[in-house]
Amino acid sequence: MIKTVILAGGLGTRISEETRKIPKPMVKIGNLPIIHHIIKIYESYGYDDFIICGGYKCNIIKNYFKKAKLKSKVLVVNTGLNTMTGGRILKIKNILKNDKEFFLTYGDGVSNVNINKLLKLQNQKKKLLTLTAVQPNLKYGIVKFAKNNLSIDKFQEKPKKHFVSGGFFVISTKIFKYIKGPKSIFEFDCLPKLAKQKKIIGYKHMGFWHSLDTLKDKINLNKIWNKGSAPWIK
Repeated sequence: MIKTVILAGGLGTRISEETRKIPKPMVKIGNLPIIHHIIKIYESYGYDDFIICGGYKCNIIKNYFKKAKLKSKVLVVNTGLNTMTGGRILKIKNILKNDKEFFLTYGDGVSNVNINKLLKLQNQKKKLLTLTAVQPNLKYGIVKFAKNNLSIDKFQEKPKKHFVSGGFFVISTKIFKYIKGPKSIFEFDCLPKLAKQKKIIGYKHMGFWHSLDTLKDKINLNKIWNKGSAPWIK
């Protein structure tokens, strides 16, 4: 069974109201930490082998999953406080030495992306990496200037336009050749290089996706949860 790797080691400085005491993946949505919700997303597709790459306040995550009643196997690895995202992946290389591919996502985002369709695309296209592309609402309105003057001829309030990486990757274990050390940043050092070499395929997800970056995000996600119809619950 393919393993799922969850990056959960960052400081979470943009939601410091919560992360002074706990790591960001342990911020609760409803009665569960967001990282538990993420595990349940993968479990709903039958995947039950998880590796959590911790760092900041890693023991809190370890202690939680020691007590949590899960059917899945959850291994929490302390990958270091100052290790970057690529470096965290590199530190579990030996755990994945017998695997051809693995799922990867961040410990702070939920979605109703179809995990099996994501894996199917990876197997069909046989790229090194499949990335879930999403279209979040922009935080600001867009203005467009008329040609050759300062008149504004178009205003669009917080449009959905550009695709961004939403996490939820499928990755070949050949990725380790592209990660140079603990300071390697996956998003800046690996992904641009792989894109240039045409080794990435994008899975366009037009459904629900929401990250937990700020206190406002926490409030929004809890509002969705409290309505009793969270889109990421299958």
